[in-house]
This record gives sequence, C-alpha cells and structure tokens, in this order.
Amino acid sequence: MPAKIRVLQTIRQGRIGGGETHVLDLVQALDKRQFEPVVLAFTPGPLVDRLAELAVPVHVIETEVPFDVRCWGRVEALLRQERIDLVHAHGTRAQSNTFWAARRRGLPLLYTVHGWSFHPDQNPLHRRYRQLSEQLLMGQAAGTICVSQSNYQDGRAFSRMARATVIRNGIDLTRFRPAPDAGFRAELGVGPDTVLVGCVARLTAQKDPLALIRAVAALPAGLDVVLALVGDGELRAPAEALARQLGVAERVRFVGFRQDVPQVLRALDVYCLPSLWEGLPIGVLEAMACARPVLATAVDGTREVIAHGRNGWLVPPATPAALTAALTHLVTSPTLRAALAAQAERTVHAGYSVHAMTRQVEALYRRHAA
Repeated sequence: MPAKIRVLQTIRQGRIGGGETHVLDLVQALDKRQFEPVVLAFTPGPLVDRLAELAVPVHVIETEVPFDVRCWGRVEALLRQERIDLVHAHGTRAQSNTFWAARRRGLPLLYTVHGWSFHPDQNPLHRRYRQLSEQLLMGQAAGTICVSQSNYQDGRAFSRMARATVIRNGIDLTRFRPAPDAGFRAELGVGPDTVLVGCVARLTAQKDPLALIRAVAALPAGLDVVLALVGDGELRAPAEALARQLGVAERVRFVGFRQDVPQVLRALDVYCLPSLWEGLPIGVLEAMACARPVLATAVDGTREVIAHGRNGWLVPPATPAALTAALTHLVTSPTLRAALAAQAERTVHAGYSVHAMTRQVEALYRRHAA
C-alpha cells in the first residue's frame, strides 16, 4: 500500500473564524486512507483544543505578525519533525510565515486565499503594496486556491493567476440541519414573538458590525427586534459604546464566541452579515444550511451564493439605511423569510458540501505531492 501523504495545514490563529472553520472541516473530511493531516496555528485558541480532541496532531508557533522571520526556523524544524510531504497555507499570514521553510525543505506548497489582504477601503499605495505582497506569496506556491470566482477575478487585476484555481468553500452539512431552537433564545431572554436577528462573525472592520447596530437603531418604532452579535474582536468595545450611544443597548446582545454555532443559528429568525469584503463566507453557508433567511451585503463570494430575492436578500455594503430598509422588510414579512430560507437550504445542499470541496483539494494534493 502506498505511503500516506502527510499534509501540514497552516492557519493564522487558533481562534474561531471562517478560515479556521474551513481548516477544521477539511481536516475531518480528508480521506485518511491517503492523507495524514497535521495542523500548525500561529496562536492558541479553541481550534487548537478541538483538533486535540479529535486526535489530530496540532502545533502552535506564536506570532501575530506576517513575514515574521523569527518563527521561520521553527516552522522548518516542525516540517522535519513531522515528516511533512506537502504544506497547505490558509490565508496571507500563514503563507507569509510558511513559504521559506517549505522552500528550504523542497516541499510543494499550496496557498488558499480566504479573501485577499487588499481591500477597497485601503488607500491606493497601501492597496498596491498588498497586491505586490500577494503576488510574491503566490509566486512561492505551486498552486493557489481561490474560494470564490470573485477572488480569482480580483487576482487577475494584478497577476496572471497562471497557477490558480477556484474551489468554493463547502461545509459539513450533517452539522447544519434545520431543527428547533435548543435554548439560545431563552438564554438571551428573547420570547417567541420577538424577531431575533443574528450575526456570527468576528467583530472587525471587515464585518462592519457598527453599520448593523446603526441599522437596528433606525428601525421603525414598534418593531420587536433583538440583535445578537456572536463573536469577538477589536470592535467589540466600540460596538458596545455605539449601542449605548444610540439607545439600543437593551436590544443588542453581545454574546462572544460560541462553540454551539448550529444551535445559535437555529434560534435566529434572520441571519445578517454586513461585510465590506469577503472570500466566500462560511457563516452564510451555515445559516443557509440551517434554513435561515440571510440578509447580506453584495460583495465578492457572497454574491455568488445568494441570488437576491430568491434564496436571500442583498444590500450594498457600508449603507446602514439600506440595511434598515431590508431588515424592516424581512421582519414584517414572515412569508418571505420562509420562502428565502427554504430556497437557501436547497442551494447549499446542491453545491456547497465539504466532501465535494475536499475531493477537489485532494486532487491537488495528489498532483503536487507526486
């Protein structure tokens, strides 16, 4: 029997986010008859703990800095220690702290772009610097995976993308099935007649939680709506301050990170993701799989999943007034919410399975490790 291919999956952090969930699902879905996964995270956190519970070899080399030459030698030692055959880096920070060691060991390296490090809100010089950095990182990789067609097209604006391919994100559909609320609403003190809007995401500038709070504050008087922000990040304190300033502190619940995301999603009446940019958001796929109606901004991979008015609702990014209008429409239209939710579930089951995604990734592993 041929030896298994030992693959090091590297990710920027051990805290839970879309890319981290992607790695967790990918590691579990890999065909263990052919592949042996090992994981390297550059910070500790719940992802590391979960992988240890699953008996997946997991290591932490702590840094929160891209291109951190101080850790490159330790990464090379880990590759030697774990007898790695192929390295798969997820995101810019992981790639920037992995490529040198992979080259030193003569190992093939794959780079998954979970959304580019350059964004529309950056000034032109900063954006160009980031594009050049991404060009460098792709040049070090045997192949680049884009998780959305939008990311691939954005890449073509500054690079030939000759060794790039699109493999859309998929999720573990067995975990995200429609089911009754398991107590999350009661935990928040939210009754059955209240419309519970939720966002499961890091509270960062990318996800624009401040726009969502402003949208909720502007809802017409008399609408019984509560917003649950499930996650944490550098904008949590400013978001809490804004909710108090706008007089909606009682209607906005800051829940922090949760491990029971399927149970949280099933308790929601509307899932809302007001991102400024994305790769292909895992949270949107998970909410759709739970048959939740999704309200999101029309950015990047989100537009590839959601057809406005058919399986979800789209608004322009950075436009709180549009969010308010859409929320008002969905909150007051339970029939529309049900129709969007039913079609959303069908969409995800038809094309966004983690197993279909993993088979495509495995084909790249076999090609480059041969």
